[in-house]
Amino acid sequence: MNDASAARCPMHDNIDRRKSAKIAAENTHPDPGSHWVQGGEMARSILRNKQAVQAGAGAESLTYDNPEHAPVFFLNGEDHFNKRRKTQRFLSPKAVTEQHYKIMEKITGELLGKFRQQGQAKLEDISFQLAIEVVGEILGLTESDQAARARRIQRVLYASIASHKPGLAGKLLNLKRAFHTGVFFLFDVRPAIQARRKAPREDAISFYLDEGYSNLSIVIECLTYGTAGMLTTREFIVMAAWYLFENAELRERFLGGDMKEQMAILMEILRLEPVAAKVQRRVHEEVSGLGDKPLPAGELYGIDIRAANIDEAIVGECPFALDPERAKRVRDTGRYLSFSDGPHNCPGWQVALHETRIFLAELFRLPGLRLEREPDISWNPSLGSYELRNAEISCDPA
Repeated sequence: MNDASAARCPMHDNIDRRKSAKIAAENTHPDPGSHWVQGGEMARSILRNKQAVQAGAGAESLTYDNPEHAPVFFLNGEDHFNKRRKTQRFLSPKAVTEQHYKIMEKITGELLGKFRQQGQAKLEDISFQLAIEVVGEILGLTESDQAARARRIQRVLYASIASHKPGLAGKLLNLKRAFHTGVFFLFDVRPAIQARRKAPREDAISFYLDEGYSNLSIVIECLTYGTAGMLTTREFIVMAAWYLFENAELRERFLGGDMKEQMAILMEILRLEPVAAKVQRRVHEEVSGLGDKPLPAGELYGIDIRAANIDEAIVGECPFALDPERAKRVRDTGRYLSFSDGPHNCPGWQVALHETRIFLAELFRLPGLRLEREPDISWNPSLGSYELRNAEISCDPA
């Protein structure tokens, strides 16, 4: 980058420092037969298309007798709208501020209190426990031992997202899934169902019972929201903390900022380091803009979220600069494609960002906080996302 372009950059620095860029580039590719979309405007157009339906992750191969009891991720059209409208009350801005803030603050205090007593920990362990407890409270999974519940949830989530295997290995994987799902139901979901039948609360399981969901449907809902709200949030918390550890100026700005400032910083980090690398849609109408001729209806499109998030057409100049003022300057919400877009955008995005914000704001105020070891980066092919492990942190013991 030359001096002239540096002078035009709002942050005076357009160096690509993305930590997950290399491993994502090596592992993110279009599926066979799909059209690869990397431009931001085109990606938004497809994601917002009313004739686009969810694809990928088995969405097109699954059918349900009762759409009301199917995970919202796999629904489309009116079924998707109705299901999302009903469950949105647990994830709305009002629910976040009036109900979930207290949960996030309480759990953050408990986890950081334990960390201060020990003086050292792995950040991904703390962030996963936070994500499990926050989503667990929203769902209503509160009637079992906390530590054991975390272990069971991790086992069942990783078994449920594991890639399909042929032959004997596939049969063994199905048995493993069934076993861990059964244990999860027996020790965590069933006690929650029994408790909510006696005394309903303002949580998802109480709602599912009111709607007549079967036990199996409730387990599926818990796993769906668990994958979205626990696994991905854990990774983002570690990634955002990594940025704050190594950039003192950014860290001070985050700690000194109000809620809007903190959210802007987190969304900029997420723009550069989106956990999910791609999403897929099948569009049941002609699509123009990807070639000389319109593509026919029914084609499959892969959306490269990472490429779209650095497209100057939607994010403005100097796309590699971490600029909290960017969204305001380009008149955007700051979400870009980090939480997808259109009808199937992530319904729990505010929960994820606010629990990250609340946790990091308290973590970085601990005396003597240090990053003793930077995390290792690996790739989860089932989720199509990076994973961060062995981030060792320490603080002055209480």
